[in-house]
Amino acid sequence: MSLLSGCTANKNTVNGNSTVLTGGDLLFQTGFEGTSKMVPRTRNEAGVESHHYETDDIVGVDNTLADHNDFVKDLDENPKAGEFFVEYTGGDSTKRYVKIIPEIGNPKNHVLQFWLNDWWLATENQKKARIQADIYNIKSGFKEFHQSVRVFLNDDFKALEKYPSPITWLTISEFWNNEWWVTTEKYGFRVTLGIGKPTAAESKLHFILNAEDAGQKEVWNDNDHSAVEVPIGKWFTMNYYYKEGNDKTGRFYMTITPEGEKEQVVFDVTGFTHNTYDPAPNGVTGYSPLKLYTSKELVQFMKDQNKTLQIFWDDFKLWRNK
Repeated sequence: MSLLSGCTANKNTVNGNSTVLTGGDLLFQTGFEGTSKMVPRTRNEAGVESHHYETDDIVGVDNTLADHNDFVKDLDENPKAGEFFVEYTGGDSTKRYVKIIPEIGNPKNHVLQFWLNDWWLATENQKKARIQADIYNIKSGFKEFHQSVRVFLNDDFKALEKYPSPITWLTISEFWNNEWWVTTEKYGFRVTLGIGKPTAAESKLHFILNAEDAGQKEVWNDNDHSAVEVPIGKWFTMNYYYKEGNDKTGRFYMTITPEGEKEQVVFDVTGFTHNTYDPAPNGVTGYSPLKLYTSKELVQFMKDQNKTLQIFWDDFKLWRNK
């Protein structure tokens, strides 16, 4: 574990729950049911928030839920929220796609499918692969919020246990406080949640977490690969909590609950959740709650074995505390 800038990190893997995952105002929830559908993004032109990448959108209402269930009304047009869309940074549907589909084995339930089978030439002449669902242009930055989502990693993820190098880059969620590619932003900062493997030797996959100031200058990480394994081929609920603060007041807390099992605490980190030099932090202004982002080498390794990275998402809920 590497901890810089005076941060502390406490990682607890015992069963438990926390009051940080309760309360707040429900901003949005969806199970991708009802009239929820993927469409080309036409409501707004892609701007600095998406680097002019190709983007899609999800619109509609999940009428299986009572309220806060409208992608446009409750996210895009909500002054307390931000604009939701899907981006890829290149590639085409032979290499990656996002779809709302009937759940395999449970066709009455719909889920959001991320399918990633190849890499491509992206920005800055980089070869990599990315799918992500974003909430950007948050009108007033999130100072404190929590989220819940059900997740299913397909069995092909097991092939990564034999990946011949450590895995340090397989991102599944990312938080910006604030976006460091914006030219007027002096105090960029991000927290990255991913899936990792500690060594080149065969081993199980674990969650990894780190925070960086602009320029990818690491502030802290919690990458010691705890006893909590990433569930593969099994649904699990992932809950996390983000509180803006410094090395004493910032916090990131995350649990998972595999189907039929008890809740497990994966991360409980106290440390900077904004740029370490920012004199007036203004909250998370954009983030990717659902993401699949990795290197050319990792995707090629999977492709060589006729394997495909797929993540299925369901029952997404977002609460804002401040």
